[in-house]
Amino acid sequence: MEKLQLIATSPMGLEAIVARELKDLGYEDVQVENGRVNFTGGLADICRTNLWLRTSDRVLVKMAEYPARTFEELFEGTKAVNWADWIPEDGEFPVNGRSQKSQLTSVPACQSIVKKAVVEKMKATYGTEWFHEDGAKYVIEVSLMNDMALITLDTTGPSLHKRGYRKLVTEAPLKETMAAAMVLLSRWRPDRPLYDPFCGSGTIPIEAAMIAWNIAPGLRRSFSSDQWPLIPEELWEAAREEAFDSVKDDIPLSIAGSDIDPDAIDVAEAAVKKAGFARDIKLSVLPVSKAKPEGEYGCIITNPPYGSRLGDDTEAEKALRELGHTALYLPTWSFFALSPSKSVEHYFGRNADKRRKLYNGRIECALYQYFGPRPPFRT
Repeated sequence: MEKLQLIATSPMGLEAIVARELKDLGYEDVQVENGRVNFTGGLADICRTNLWLRTSDRVLVKMAEYPARTFEELFEGTKAVNWADWIPEDGEFPVNGRSQKSQLTSVPACQSIVKKAVVEKMKATYGTEWFHEDGAKYVIEVSLMNDMALITLDTTGPSLHKRGYRKLVTEAPLKETMAAAMVLLSRWRPDRPLYDPFCGSGTIPIEAAMIAWNIAPGLRRSFSSDQWPLIPEELWEAAREEAFDSVKDDIPLSIAGSDIDPDAIDVAEAAVKKAGFARDIKLSVLPVSKAKPEGEYGCIITNPPYGSRLGDDTEAEKALRELGHTALYLPTWSFFALSPSKSVEHYFGRNADKRRKLYNGRIECALYQYFGPRPPFRT
C-alpha cells in the first residue's frame, strides 16, 4: 500500500508538542494545523504512533478532502472513496460528525449522508444489499470547516489519553496527555528531582516516570485498528517489541507527589502501582504548606485546584498563596503551574518567565513557567 495521509489530533495549544513528538519518532514531513498535525506513513506507522504519542488524542487516516456546499457534493465525495480497501464486509462503520462555518450545518444530516454514501459504495463492491456490521469497528468522521469536508477513519478507538493505568479518578482529574505535555514543556530530565504538591490521582508523576524510562504510553492498551484484517498482526507485534526493547527501567528516579486529600492519595497509589512505579514514586498526604521536596535543581510541575474546577475560590487562592510561599524556600527549583487564575504571578511575587495558553478540558488556562538556575555541569 502506498503512503497514507495520517493525522495526529491534538488538544488546542499542544500542536507543536505533538509535532515535536512525531519528529522525534523519525517523521519529517510534519505539518501543523489547528487541532491536528498531518504526516505521512504506512500501516506500520499507524501501529507505532498509536503506541508512542504522549500528547495526541488519536491517530486518523485521511480518506478524502473536498468542497461540500451541498448534500450532493458531500455524498459524491464520500462515495468516490474505495471503502472496501479498508472496511471488510462484516465491519462496523458508525459515522461521527461536526460542522463549523459551513453551509451544511445539520450534523445528523451530514452523518446520514456520509453513511449512505459508504453503504452505496460497499454495496457495489461486495454485491450485497445488507451489512450486518458485527465485525471490527471502523469509526468514520466527517468534519466540515469553511465548506470543506474532511473524511477520516479513526485508528485509535478510545482516546490516547486512556493509558490503562488509571482505573479510578479524583474529582477533577488532569488528562494524561496534558500531564505529559506539562512534563515535556518543563524540560525536566530524570537526573533531577520532580515534585507535584497537588498530585490528585498521580497523573503528572506517573507520566514523568514513563517519559524518564522511555515507556510507550500505549503499551498497556489495545486500539481499534489492531483488530483490522488490513493491518497484519506482525506489524503490531513488531511495534510492541520495539516499544518493549526501548524501555530503560534501570534509570533511578527522584519523583514524588503529595495531596491534602487522603482519598486522592489512595487513588494515586493504586494508579502508581498499576503503572509499575510503586517503588519509584513516593506519595504522601500533606498540605502544600508542609511539602518538603528533596534535592536541588528540581522541578515542581503541578495543576493547583481552582474554583471553576472544584467550586471553591477561597481554597483555590489559599493553595496558590501557599505554593508561592513554598517557592521562596526552593531557590534552585523551577516551577510549572497550570491554572486559569490570573493571581498566580501575584502569589509568586513576580511575573512568570514564560506563559503558554493551554486548555484543560474546555477551561482556558495558562502554564506559568518559572525557570530556576541550571544545574552545575556534571562529568
